[in-house]
Amino acid sequence: MYITCLDLEGVLVPEIWIAFAEASGIPELKRTTRDEPDYDKLMRWRLGILKEHGLGLKEIQDTIAKIDPLPGAKEFLDELRSITQVIIISDTFTQFATPLMRKLGWPTIFCNSLVVAPDGEITDFKMRIENSKLTTVKALQSIGYETIASGDSYNDLGMILNSKAGFLFRSTAQIKADHPELPAFEEYGELLDAIKKTMAE
Repeated sequence: MYITCLDLEGVLVPEIWIAFAEASGIPELKRTTRDEPDYDKLMRWRLGILKEHGLGLKEIQDTIAKIDPLPGAKEFLDELRSITQVIIISDTFTQFATPLMRKLGWPTIFCNSLVVAPDGEITDFKMRIENSKLTTVKALQSIGYETIASGDSYNDLGMILNSKAGFLFRSTAQIKADHPELPAFEEYGELLDAIKKTMAE
């Protein structure tokens, strides 16, 4: 019994914070988990910048409304879901992800949630569980699934390295250099073929 676990941003949709950095004209917000392995540190830093500029959930959601899945992502996901169970495991937040899930055909996503004040200020965030990607993969394994995992960032490495098969997808040169043992793909067709091959073994 296989289940495939995919990252969301950078794999199926563009990076939300990069899109918002461009829309808001705040280049510092382009920093992502590709650059900063410590997610808690990254998010606290982001919330500080939002507060400093008086920006809240509405402004980010306005940007997200204009984001479309990466070219070919929905077709890839549809084909993958026709052959195996798929869960998107993301460190994003339900308030960000919902419009994107609509555009992807409502796949299952496990993510986190934001704490939002009545005036729309994002005051905090609640992680679903510590080390959510690795913890989720281990939990799935504990109930009888073999996991296959793919992602692009530092925070995906736990689930990738601890799965039956793990693949980097459109990752950075640094992460690929740090993990030469991991197959790295740039195209959905390559990733789909690798998943199918794993399932046939």
